[in-house]
Amino acid sequence: MLRYAAGMAVIAGLLCSPASAQTPAQGKGADKDKEAARAAQGYTPVRLWERPDVRAIRVELKPMANRAIHQHDDVKFHLFIPLTGKLQVTIGSDKPVDAPVGQAFYIKGGTPHGFRNLGSTPGSAIEIFVMNGASAASLDALGALVAGLQTAPPQP
Repeated sequence: MLRYAAGMAVIAGLLCSPASAQTPAQGKGADKDKEAARAAQGYTPVRLWERPDVRAIRVELKPMANRAIHQHDDVKFHLFIPLTGKLQVTIGSDKPVDAPVGQAFYIKGGTPHGFRNLGSTPGSAIEIFVMNGASAASLDALGALVAGLQTAPPQP
């Protein structure tokens, strides 16, 4: 239970970052095109934390929005953790599965994946990316977080 609480505290800390640090991911040229495509899909990424080893974003999905199948070749892996809404995730060639709030989904770098909000209300999720070349300490810390989340589900 302590590990679960610690893991949730880390996620809560990411969510409660100052609003000024929570700006949509932006760029120039091709990045602007990506932003427009994402907006058309009803998907908005909000950068929460950026470090050389680890990046965290909150994704916001409009009702019935779909984040098209895509992949990240610059990461070892990333976690997709639903926060709100009725989300569904597709990983690799597997069929789409329901993504309950709080369930962490592991996605290896380079694996095609996508997600969507099946509900009539907005949905959101946290994505935590571990970059290629991440240090062993970063991987150990993230591993402890995930282990805590998976071994001690919340009590009613």
